[in-house]
Amino acid sequence: MFLLKKDKFFIAVMAIAVTLFFGCESNFKKVQQNNFTEFTPTGDADNVNLKYTDSGLIKAVLVSSKMLDYAAVDFPFTEFPNGIDVTVYDSKAKKTHITANYAISYKFTHIIDLQGKVKIVSQDGQMLETEQLYFDQKNEWFFTERKYKFTDLKGGSNGQGIDFSKDFKVINSQRITGEVLTAE
Repeated sequence: MFLLKKDKFFIAVMAIAVTLFFGCESNFKKVQQNNFTEFTPTGDADNVNLKYTDSGLIKAVLVSSKMLDYAAVDFPFTEFPNGIDVTVYDSKAKKTHITANYAISYKFTHIIDLQGKVKIVSQDGQMLETEQLYFDQKNEWFFTERKYKFTDLKGGSNGQGIDFSKDFKVINSQRITGEVLTAE
């Protein structure tokens, strides 16, 4: 008889536990659905050809096969999943050509992240190649901690970690291998 009461008690406890478990699971799924936000771009463009002008002069031309704009998220950004091809013009109309397999531009920080076979070629013959490079638009400054290859008319060098002005007039290298010729 004692064994019977114990079995009935165990069955009752299990029935309550199973009821609570399935009840909570149902509510949990509803909560998940309510908190789920679909992450989709607010803008989607194919074959983009953007020209940035200032005071009637073209400052940059950006060409990309795909642009996704995520302007409605908490940290807005624009993504170029198929890469970019950018030509930048300075005040004397000298060109600098930039290519990358992927790019993402963050609105609030004004940082552009270039990735995959990044290559910058100036009209003066200076060239930098790396796998990832950041551009600070406010300060007009490039930087990376990745390995790079830099060449100009005087020669070239390899290294890891570099930052430089957009016109290549100021270059700060970290770990350098190869010859570096200076004016001194």
